[in-house]
Amino acid sequence: MIPHDLVSRHSKARLKYSSQNIGHTWRNAVLLVTLALALSTLQAQVNGAGQKPYLGWSSFSQQTLDGGFLTQASMETQSDALRNSGLQQHGFQYINLDSGWQGSFDGNGRPIPNSTTFPDIKAMVDHIHANGQKAGIYWIPGIEQPAVDGNYPILGTPYHTQDIVVKPLTAGNAFGGASPNPYHDKIDFSKPGSHEYIDSVVALFASWGFDFIKLDAVTPGSYSDDLSIDNREDVAAWSNAIAKTGKPIWLTISWQLSKDYLNTWQQYANARRIDDDVECEGRCATLTNWPRIVLRQYDLVGWEKDAGPSVGWNDLDTLDVGDGALDGLSDEEKQSAITIWSMANAPLYLGGDLTKLDAFAKNAFSNDELLAVDQSGHPATQITGGMQPVWLSDAGTGNRYVALFNLNDIPSRVTVRWSDLGFTNVTSMKDLWNRIDLGPSTGSFSTVVLPHGSRLLKVRPQGVVHAAEGQSYEAEAAVLTGNATVYACQACSGGSKVGYIGASATSNAVTFTNVRVDKAGTYRMQVDAMTQGPRALIFSANNGPSTTLNMGGGSFNLPQSTTVSVTLQQGVNSITFYNAGTYAVDLDRIVVSGTGNAVAPESNTYEAEAAILGGTATISGCSFCSGGASIGSFGAGDANTVTFADVTVPHPGIYQLGIEYLTSGPRSFQIAINGNPPIELDLNGSSFESPANTAMPVQLQGGQNRIVFGSSGFAPGLDSITVGPVVTNSNLIGAITGTSGLRDLRFWRMKVSNQGTAPAKDARLNSFTVMPASGDTTCKVLVPLPVPLPLGNISPGGVTTLEIPLAFSPACREDSIFTVHSVFSANNGADVGVLESNSQAK
Repeated sequence: MIPHDLVSRHSKARLKYSSQNIGHTWRNAVLLVTLALALSTLQAQVNGAGQKPYLGWSSFSQQTLDGGFLTQASMETQSDALRNSGLQQHGFQYINLDSGWQGSFDGNGRPIPNSTTFPDIKAMVDHIHANGQKAGIYWIPGIEQPAVDGNYPILGTPYHTQDIVVKPLTAGNAFGGASPNPYHDKIDFSKPGSHEYIDSVVALFASWGFDFIKLDAVTPGSYSDDLSIDNREDVAAWSNAIAKTGKPIWLTISWQLSKDYLNTWQQYANARRIDDDVECEGRCATLTNWPRIVLRQYDLVGWEKDAGPSVGWNDLDTLDVGDGALDGLSDEEKQSAITIWSMANAPLYLGGDLTKLDAFAKNAFSNDELLAVDQSGHPATQITGGMQPVWLSDAGTGNRYVALFNLNDIPSRVTVRWSDLGFTNVTSMKDLWNRIDLGPSTGSFSTVVLPHGSRLLKVRPQGVVHAAEGQSYEAEAAVLTGNATVYACQACSGGSKVGYIGASATSNAVTFTNVRVDKAGTYRMQVDAMTQGPRALIFSANNGPSTTLNMGGGSFNLPQSTTVSVTLQQGVNSITFYNAGTYAVDLDRIVVSGTGNAVAPESNTYEAEAAILGGTATISGCSFCSGGASIGSFGAGDANTVTFADVTVPHPGIYQLGIEYLTSGPRSFQIAINGNPPIELDLNGSSFESPANTAMPVQLQGGQNRIVFGSSGFAPGLDSITVGPVVTNSNLIGAITGTSGLRDLRFWRMKVSNQGTAPAKDARLNSFTVMPASGDTTCKVLVPLPVPLPLGNISPGGVTTLEIPLAFSPACREDSIFTVHSVFSANNGADVGVLESNSQAK
């Protein structure tokens, strides 16, 4: 059996000064003002805490896996595990207790622990402190119903708990219900005793020794913009109460907060959650998954300029990367997650069980140069968006941090031009994940990055390149169709924006008809738009291929900018923005700049909802899907199909096809390309809510191709496909060198050689897929090989050999021809290799 075409696949800073120490001379006054300005510029922040993002662990992720986990004994065990892990020496010190510790109320209506699970909470905190760590606790705004019903006296006042609530009772936070018994009741802070009640709760937490408070279900945010709740006064009251304790207690507010009220969040809290929970919480088979991770990068664009030492940090939620396969992430995805969090200067707090902390997490979080990115105090900004985003931050030492990502489901080449980052060249460059120097770089840096992978560089820039001014085009001046509507927008360019874009394959669109450029080429296009939560725009230039721009954010009133490439013709162009499946973001304007030599991606994503739907195939909204929608209810009939009729590639040959799908349990696609007999692709998964992904090699013709998805039974849901060329960094090369075994169960001998000049450390076989290329396409090949498969270290010029088992179905013949998709990698994805073309096995 012959493998054919073997392929790889702002607030005010709070500073306290004692007037008793202030001299009365002019000179002393000047010195004092100078000192105040210097301190506020350097590291000032609310409540004396939060000058840098904190490092630690939180209980909530493990709580989602083990309902009996939350006990005092468990918390002490986790504290001991952190002490013994080696990470504490690198700054990890917080042990944070999340929701579920409370049992009842004391005589002043304050929450006290469940006496069974937390018999002595102060002793628990003392245990954590004895380990050299800090302890955190969880609570929510408002006051719980039992504390109101008890009408407890408020400590140090003549007032009672019923005196401080809004009448009639109303929800006090996002978890509250409807009247007459919301359970979480809103506090009326105009009433005497209200602030004193919060003071007493915080004082109680402080007396137990806590160093951190998470205030959850804060609105506006937490999926609620109901201003009848509005917890801004609660946040201020909690912050002021912390200040009264005299302790530097960190205050984090949560979750998915509205950016419209950023000034309050910055003034009173050390960090604010900008996303929903990262955990699946039973909605998938693992702790988290890639769609939940990548959403953080989309959301971060809208908040990227609003974090720092004096205004607090953007909290991206728990970093679930230490539980091995249970995390639901590949090592490449874990590396990307850590890189996203670190470039954002987000708090780094692990979840899961620290007693089982895996080697990947230990190695990553003992890398002080990597942790320095997170602790730099200079959150990154996105330079280029789309499926190969590039982020840049200031290391604070004259160096810059540069992160490159590949969000595709196939290995892809990512290129960054130094001029797009504002400088000419770099005199030195270091790979921070591998801790190796890469030397100087002129003009640009290009690398092949694994699916969902990343590279993180520290560079020394040279020269200055000023960004060229672009031509701005207002959305309200474009051609609007269908329901697309102009709205006033005070913060928008021109004072207006366009909403109600999308939810239609043919209408509800915005078309800029007069985009002019001097010559044909690829340009940089800045898109200013706004959303609260995940949404997407799809755009097409001159009726050409469509490009998906997935976005997130915290406001429909405050525009954010992301920049992508667009290929234009000389003279006048039209660019249309739409979304075939669901409503898109609101659009402010686009700005087109450059000279036509921008970097264009080599791959393209095609949304299933924009394809031709046959029979019962139906569009459904999908928050975690590319484009915001997916296609379901197809298959189980020849007419029930999804057809991508215009998959365009420049040359005939083997390409990579990435597929994002949704299923809970085994289902199959039948995939027919250009009228050829369909190939069956068996898949499995644990969620119809968030997509999984796979990749396969396909033979395509130059120009336009037609790819049809169907199934003999009900098919998986289909989110999108991505098509791109086979790419490699060329250091690692694989080849099939022989076969052995029986007709139906064979072994293909494969060698992997390192043709580079440096060791290939921790090499691995990332994927090995065999697909029928001719003959009876009902032939199926099972590769019972766990991937990724460790290959160890390969020295320069060295070779490692392995046996690949393959089980062939009876429909496979001796003369069957196969296309093989295989990817190798080493050095944390810095080196990516493929099989040699024209290798054969018989």
